[in-house]
Amino acid sequence: MSLLAGPIFLPDESHSLALARALAPHLRAGDTLLLSGQIGAGKSFFARALIRARTGNPDEEVPSPTFTLVQSYDAPGAEIWHCDLYRLSDPFELVELGLEEAMGRAICLIEWPDRMGDMAPPEALSLAFEARPDGHLLSMSGPEVWHARLELVLA
Repeated sequence: MSLLAGPIFLPDESHSLALARALAPHLRAGDTLLLSGQIGAGKSFFARALIRARTGNPDEEVPSPTFTLVQSYDAPGAEIWHCDLYRLSDPFELVELGLEEAMGRAICLIEWPDRMGDMAPPEALSLAFEARPDGHLLSMSGPEVWHARLELVLA
């Protein structure tokens, strides 16, 4: 896994929104995005913006999956799974949730991916968010297969 982009400075929510909107059309069925960072680092905001952009509905209700662990959405080209694993106690619960299977067929946005143990797919794109007093920093890392798609997004 190599650093593909970053750190990208996101001074306010409009920059996060623009990046999520730019990335959304480049995602495909089977893509997994691992969103890490402390509470308040911008993971959920980015996931909501991406889901709304991908579904084409800026008013889409996107509740936090903190207590349900998973919320799914119908979107053109692929279902989206938004997962918040903060409350996950055992990585094997992912199998019970159906996440392991979903990662092969849906677009999966996974917050708190450290809770997955070794179940994170090696081809996933990792987005590391860092809260700063003046905004957020975002670094993206993953296998080289993401490089061409991210060049289109970040151009």
